Amino acid sequence: MSAQKNILLLGSGFVAEPCLEYLLRSGNNRVTVACRRAEKAQDLVNKYAGATAMSLDVEDDAALDAAVAAHDLTISLIPYTQHARVMTSAIKAKKHVVTTSYISPAMEELDAAAKQAGIVCMNEIGLDPGIDHLYALKIINEVHDQGGRILSFESFCGGLPAPEASNNPLGYKFSWSARGVLLALRNNARYWQDGKLVEIAGKDLMDSTRPIFIYPAFALVGYGNRDSSHYRQRYNIPDAATCVRGSLRYQGFPEFAKTLVNMGFLDDTPRAALSTSATGDLPWSRVTQQLLGLSSDDPAELLRAAETHIETQDPEMRRRVIHGIKWLGITSPAVAAAKRGTYLDVLCARLEELMMYGEGERDMIILQHKFEVENKDGSHNTRTSVTLMYGEPNGFQAMAKTVGVPCGIAAQLILDGKLTTTGVIAPMTREIYEPIMELLPAEGINAVEETV
Repeated sequence: MSAQKNILLLGSGFVAEPCLEYLLRSGNNRVTVACRRAEKAQDLVNKYAGATAMSLDVEDDAALDAAVAAHDLTISLIPYTQHARVMTSAIKAKKHVVTTSYISPAMEELDAAAKQAGIVCMNEIGLDPGIDHLYALKIINEVHDQGGRILSFESFCGGLPAPEASNNPLGYKFSWSARGVLLALRNNARYWQDGKLVEIAGKDLMDSTRPIFIYPAFALVGYGNRDSSHYRQRYNIPDAATCVRGSLRYQGFPEFAKTLVNMGFLDDTPRAALSTSATGDLPWSRVTQQLLGLSSDDPAELLRAAETHIETQDPEMRRRVIHGIKWLGITSPAVAAAKRGTYLDVLCARLEELMMYGEGERDMIILQHKFEVENKDGSHNTRTSVTLMYGEPNGFQAMAKTVGVPCGIAAQLILDGKLTTTGVIAPMTREIYEPIMELLPAEGINAVEETV
């Protein structure tokens, strides 16, 4: 029987449980779930034998060093800004680390030290990033092995409500804070399109959406996700005139989201009138009146003002956005706004009130890679790879599972000595991604490939 392995799991958010469940299938693993507040960790470990909880402040360097040193491997599912701190402790203790986050400059700077310590610091092994890398590189390397070239690469991924749960004007729901989703609307996008480098300012991101055809049943649109221009180099596809990685949403989301952006709701400047210390009631009509700089909080006047921020000229889409504004209640004097300090956070509170997943509702993840290929003989074809997965009603969400399980698989392979590449790494080479990919179908995670 193999020796017992001790794993430190930092964080108890919704992706932690599928990861924990996977790791505890091995009777040789013992997992310590650590959070700043021990009761959060305890709530999670109460469901599983072989798991214990502890209180840990990762900003306490001595405490973090001791916790990391006491375990064989640390999984960091806390905010990405803390990963470099965790890796620094791991390097001191010569212990392995796994994260699901992109490799940041601060993490990359630790590569040489991690190699010298002989440890694996595996990153980008969730869904996006993670599973997207695995299935993209599989096809890219197959084409290269056969003497072909990738002339175009498009990858779009979305975590969405299942169709029957997409029952609100945005066609979107939240599993946790809405803030990150809204702030992402301010990100710039950069990618290659037909040989030209395209740069889109955050304020124009929602204007850049276009239909993405995957299955006829889904009315999906996509837009660029941050800077994907360097993936020509990262994926070794220098001949790709188009190289874009983006996000998916249901049709109608961009127009409604852009209206909220135009109205000023992404403003995160602290406002005294919105602070928790402000006295008196705060009806939504007054919030919107102040935001738009109007003299009246009359709902009809507010709605007319909001309509001026709708950019689409499509009559049906304009009606959908107006319906959405009414549905949100942001022009109503009868709906109380939460005092959260900024227009952004007040809106987040309202979205979270209306748009969280309900009892038994399913989420969905959908990921499509699309390749234009020139084969060795000069012929051309299109190859696609689609991953579609639904959450379990009242069970693990698809997003949680597709982030947490690949992370758990990578951790287990490291502990088993099957992933041994040291340094600060991502699943970019076959010896890393193939062992992980082989284990995904047993977890219900796979890709359907087609060539046309």
